[in-house]
Amino acid sequence: MKIQAVHPRPDEADQMPYAPAVEVREGFGLLFIAGATASPLYHQHPHVAEEHVLPHDIKEQTRMALENIKQVLDARSLTWANVVKITKYVTDMRDMDGMYEVLSEHFGSWRPAGTLVAVNNLSAPGARIELDMIAALPSAL
Repeated sequence: MKIQAVHPRPDEADQMPYAPAVEVREGFGLLFIAGATASPLYHQHPHVAEEHVLPHDIKEQTRMALENIKQVLDARSLTWANVVKITKYVTDMRDMDGMYEVLSEHFGSWRPAGTLVAVNNLSAPGARIELDMIAALPSAL
């Protein structure tokens, strides 16, 4: 499977925390990963407040959301390099830089395509970030 970022101006790619587009070639499938917050991946519904005591720090919330998503990737033997699209929902656009710093810790030099949206509220009280992703699956899966 071949996955590559598409940069109309490759010499400026290092200025972006995401790729304008990602191209996936050859045989593959797609894995759609539901939105994850810093709350535990598996929790009760309706919500039980004790399960959703979250740190206020955006970097820590981003790390926790990514850990939840990593559980899904691991279940399919995928890595961050398989992620081709991220939608990032934040409750405060000023948290963007901290969020991108943590995303870089996990993704390294790989930059999937991405969208960032500021919203009023997320699914858990105190949640400041929610991430959903699309990953490309090798045809062997």
